[in-house]
Amino acid sequence: MARGENNVRYTQASPARAATAVYVTLTAQVLSLGALVIFEQSMGRELAARLAAFGGRPVGADAEAVVGAVTTFAVLMMTVAGTSIAAAAAYVTWLVRARQANDRSAATGPVAAAWLVPGVNLFAPAVLVDEVWRGTRPPAGRRGRWLALLTGWWLSWLATLALVTIRLPLDSSAGGLTGVGAPELVCALVAALLCAGTVRELTRLQHAARDARPGAAPAFAAAPAPVLAPISAPVSAPVSASAAPSVISPPPTFSPSAVIEGPLATDSH
Repeated sequence: MARGENNVRYTQASPARAATAVYVTLTAQVLSLGALVIFEQSMGRELAARLAAFGGRPVGADAEAVVGAVTTFAVLMMTVAGTSIAAAAAYVTWLVRARQANDRSAATGPVAAAWLVPGVNLFAPAVLVDEVWRGTRPPAGRRGRWLALLTGWWLSWLATLALVTIRLPLDSSAGGLTGVGAPELVCALVAALLCAGTVRELTRLQHAARDARPGAAPAFAAAPAPVLAPISAPVSAPVSASAAPSVISPPPTFSPSAVIEGPLATDSH
């Protein structure tokens, strides 16, 4: 029973489903950001100029002229924010489960601290991911490829963060609603692809390590054939090869006198 409970806990700690959630939310985030960039490039400047002319509070006919565009912009902004939060939650969940897949006693506190503590979150998440990779005991010769993938993802993520939090507020010449454009979209796309690559690599290694465990035989493996006891049978005496064949005696010779003497002998008595 204890062994079955351990197997259930290990299955629950498997990060495969969490990895799928990361892929889905990252895709939604990039698509929503792309839609916002398209809206910004096509209507952002015009809408920003009209809102500025109305003092930011259009009324009457002026409000009806821009209400559709403003509503679309608000929906796009909420979608980008929602998908970003969902992607962050999915990634943190996956990282927690990936650490617990290597060590079931791994706490969730270090993951939260790595992402939430200012300054620490500039390098700690990448260190945790690399720790999980080393904990899977990967085959030799893959360290360089992994470090290149991990470094590319983290640098592209930091570049996206810098563009959104530093460049956009300082770039007053954009003249649009948010100023987001192609550089932010490209960096976000590259970061999402490399992030998905790191998640896929770690999930694949952990899946291979789980299959290689000594007690992880597939459930459909054929059971060993039962050993049947031999059926007892009467054993005949061995026949010697040198024994002479038995001679079959011929039937006694028929004698008519014996037939006649038999009844006569009986009558005489």
